[in-house]
Amino acid sequence: MADDRRVRESKAIQRRTGKTFHLATRVLPERVRHPTYVLYAFFRIADEVVDDAEGVPTDEQAARLESLRAEALGRADPESEVLAAFQDVRVEYGVPDEEIDTFIDAMKTDIDRSRYETYDDLRSYMRGSAAAVGAMMTAIMETDDEETALPHAVALGEAFQMTNFLRDVREDIVEMDRIYLPLESLERHGVTETQVENLQFTPEFADVMRDELVRTEQLYRQGVAGIKYLPRDCQFAVLLSAVLYADHHRLIRARDYDVLSATPSLGTARKFWLAARTRWHWQWDHDPVEVFRRVSALPDANVDRYEVDPPDPVPVR
Repeated sequence: MADDRRVRESKAIQRRTGKTFHLATRVLPERVRHPTYVLYAFFRIADEVVDDAEGVPTDEQAARLESLRAEALGRADPESEVLAAFQDVRVEYGVPDEEIDTFIDAMKTDIDRSRYETYDDLRSYMRGSAAAVGAMMTAIMETDDEETALPHAVALGEAFQMTNFLRDVREDIVEMDRIYLPLESLERHGVTETQVENLQFTPEFADVMRDELVRTEQLYRQGVAGIKYLPRDCQFAVLLSAVLYADHHRLIRARDYDVLSATPSLGTARKFWLAARTRWHWQWDHDPVEVFRRVSALPDANVDRYEVDPPDPVPVR
């Protein structure tokens, strides 16, 4: 495992940039918590190559990501403590090289692509930006039945990513001129790209958001149904992550779907209240599906909707 100094540096990155996920990571067992800090820090470093790239030529962004790919795969000496730690984690836990490649490919997509015509196009992007993350997390948890758990982990990773997209519509437009809502969804409800670019909220835009929330919530149900296949000491942390991320849907609905005038934000007190409530239910019932139904902000659904097979995976390119 990566040495303590490298883990501390990785943890600091997660604490600074991923407060919601950091809370859930803190309740993982130490054997998984430390490599999770490292994975998250690597993801953030790669993400920031393109998200904080104002004034940086696109070829330089691409070259930096290729350097990170080589370092992550152990083909080049690491230039930072985080990448050195990631190399250790990759070897120790057998993180698949193809998942690292898929993640870096997705980050490169952000260099020159800012719109997605269909939801399938967006899913192809999320195969790297989110689903690959879920696959790597499954590897470091050392799941016994990885083949069964993995499709659910992919669905949950996509759910988290979609929640971020739905919450951050304003931020993505203002800071990066990106729209992660499928253009086909906008067109179906009579919303133009220009309206979104101008942050013009309309009842039709609310309809787009309503539909995308419903679609994303089915991904949560498919993902949560697979938590039971994870090691027992990891289940609560993953469940808590799902509860916390899904609570952003409550905020979006409370704003009548207006994410264009401001970005909904989950307060610290609310996060700790949800953590305590989830823990209380978990101590009486170790069924992730049942606890999620009782605690999460998602509209209630018949339990058999949680047993629907996860969506067909997007192949690794």
